Amino acid sequence: MIQFLLNRELRSEHALDPNLTVLDYLREHRGKTGTKEGCASGDCGACTVVVGELEGERLRYRTLNSCLTFVASLHGKQLISVEDLKHQGRLHSVQQAMVDCHGSQCGFCTPGFVMSLFALQKNASGQAPDKAQTLEALAGNLCRCTGYRPILDAAAQACQQAQPDHFDQAEAATVEQLKAIAPRTTASLEHNGKHCLLPLTIGELAELYRANPEARLLAGGTDLALEVTQQHRSLPAMIYVGHIAALKRIEVTDDTLVIGAAAPLTDCYTALADDYPDFGELLHRFASLQIRNQGTLGGNIGNASPIGDAPPLLIALGATLVLRQGNRTRRLALEDYFIDYKVTARQEAEFIEAIHVPRPRAGQSLRAYKVSKRLDDDISAVCAAFNLTLVDGVLREARVAFGGMAAIAKRARACEAVLQGAPLGAELIERACAALAHDFTPLSDFRASQAYRLLTAQNLLRKCFLELTAPGVATRVTDYV
Repeated sequence: MIQFLLNRELRSEHALDPNLTVLDYLREHRGKTGTKEGCASGDCGACTVVVGELEGERLRYRTLNSCLTFVASLHGKQLISVEDLKHQGRLHSVQQAMVDCHGSQCGFCTPGFVMSLFALQKNASGQAPDKAQTLEALAGNLCRCTGYRPILDAAAQACQQAQPDHFDQAEAATVEQLKAIAPRTTASLEHNGKHCLLPLTIGELAELYRANPEARLLAGGTDLALEVTQQHRSLPAMIYVGHIAALKRIEVTDDTLVIGAAAPLTDCYTALADDYPDFGELLHRFASLQIRNQGTLGGNIGNASPIGDAPPLLIALGATLVLRQGNRTRRLALEDYFIDYKVTARQEAEFIEAIHVPRPRAGQSLRAYKVSKRLDDDISAVCAAFNLTLVDGVLREARVAFGGMAAIAKRARACEAVLQGAPLGAELIERACAALAHDFTPLSDFRASQAYRLLTAQNLLRKCFLELTAPGVATRVTDYV
């Protein structure tokens, strides 16, 4: 059984299909059809809902793509859909702002925009967000009719003129409701031979996974859910790890960032951006806020996609994984985790427990670049990471990694060999660019051709050189598309 709040209504669900998405639960089981299905892949934002979770004595609101969220992950949380905003016959202030600013035409995308605006308003803490924060909040919502100016006007009105609403008035009571249903034992959701288990500790997870090695691990589910929504597969067994506090911890030591495998990307941002600003810039372009609220660093590694954004940066930084199987743990360099396309060194019933990222040393500089067709909410054609340690004009250490250039995210060893120990200069960079042709023979696909990928990779190395030697000449990662 799982328990959650549907707005303020306690729902105890005993026999739902674990493959059921929150979108279909709302529409087909609860008759709440305001939440729309546009793409069923987390790209359009029409299905955006807000989930409230306890953070101390307060509620933290996050936007999610309900089309990619399995219903079991709602256990112990509050689900808010667009129907819940109107109160006592009056539109919520974010809804009224969309009306006043003419932010809707056909209306199909409007519920998703409204929910993103609602979360933006709630998380603003009484201060109007700046334009960058507003654009980030809305980047995962697409509109084909209005253009975005009236929607941005609505965001400004909703946040600048925000008044306490019925959610604020009920917050204390909602907090008490969530405390009452907070998970205390391993829960499960079962239906027609399919099941999802929800452990609370790493030890419980290890035992359950050894007993059910065929189960799929579910963290954010932003990639796993596509097997159901796009490929129409059925997942007979899942283990949800989102309630395991130890897997969501982020610890900063003198020399290492320790990031739990189930920490959402939005929670990883500050620690990574403080040490490596380019990592932070890239995370801003990692899919959408809805995806970052849900997707995890461990999941981005575990799905072994050759175009995952985080692995090239982590490989360049020399990150290592803590892998656990039962009571046994081992450390493995991330670059050794990837073996071939979708093939990893993970053993049966073994899972990623944490990612260890070395903190920067004197002279070290990380430059990272993502090239995609759109600035926001898009997948890389090429992702490059250059971790260079420059001392007295000499490259004492060079670690270079790429995504989108091979069947796995991998280091450019020949390029590194040219750079290592040499004085930094234009002639050196040209030799290193030539070496990239020995490191990679990329594929041509619908995102980019082989020739484009190789030339782009070389040009990104040249761009890195310009940034290091002629600041202000080259644009930064957020300007490069």
